[in-house]
Amino acid sequence: MLNRRKLILALAPAAVLPTASTTSFAAVNEAKNADFVPSFFSSDEWRFINAAVARLIPSDGNGPGGIETGVPEFIDRQMEAPYGHGAYFYMQGPFHPDAAPTLGYQLQYAPREIYRVGIAEANKSSLGSGGKSFADLTSDKQDEFLGQMEKGKISFERIPASNFFAQLLENTREGYLADPMYGGNRGMAAWKWIGFPGARADFTDWINRPGSPYPLGPVAIQGTRR
Repeated sequence: MLNRRKLILALAPAAVLPTASTTSFAAVNEAKNADFVPSFFSSDEWRFINAAVARLIPSDGNGPGGIETGVPEFIDRQMEAPYGHGAYFYMQGPFHPDAAPTLGYQLQYAPREIYRVGIAEANKSSLGSGGKSFADLTSDKQDEFLGQMEKGKISFERIPASNFFAQLLENTREGYLADPMYGGNRGMAAWKWIGFPGARADFTDWINRPGSPYPLGPVAIQGTRR
């Protein structure tokens, strides 16, 4: 399974900034995470999402974690958006789940259905093998379980476990690096960590300065600056 550094660098080509402490950031956002009430996920599903995101982008490494940056909120909000309902997917059959990835999306489920089915299947498998739901496993066991999902070593009845993992990982990445207006990347913390300037409109002064550190903080689409 991808570690956090590989996960982030796979999507963010900008130079990573020096390691920064996330303690104060986590404390500021603890109340925000606690106050958010999901509109799509049930309480059990919400526990799974938070536990999975916490392992995919943990808080005990370089940069802020997925929980502190509001990634679960991002995912929940996307499930109620057109994306979550499959508006951007071809949802007509025939479906061939075992087809090569080059043939595109091959499941009959919209993203919100993948989560509903996938979480239920994951908890069922976790309960059957270890007597606990995924959210109640130790961190090491959660990492092991996610790794088995990623490699398709766990059998789900309705969807391939690897497909569910891919959906979860993709949305976790998106929530970590997307503009804060969508619910994740709270405080533009992920952008600050990787040195991404966000939606700044003018870089003319820096075109002819290759390799020079960019000194200005990121700007969100709605104009917020950090």
